[in-house]
Amino acid sequence: MKAERAREIYESSDAIAVQLDGEQSVWIENVDVANGVATVQVGANPVNTQTVNVDRLQEKPH
Repeated sequence: MKAERAREIYESSDAIAVQLDGEQSVWIENVDVANGVATVQVGANPVNTQTVNVDRLQEKPH
C-alpha cells in the first residue's frame, strides 16, 4: 500500500479492512507519509501496536 492511501484510510469515516503482511487484521492509528510508515493496532488489543512500513499493509477485498 502507498503511504497516501494509508492516510486516506486513516482519515476515512468508513471502516476499511486492512491486513498486515496479508495475515493479521489491523487498524491504522497514525501515518507518517514522509517516512512511509504507519502505526497500527494489531487485532482487537489496543495496547498491541506496531510501527510498520506501509508497503506491508494491504486492503482486504470485500
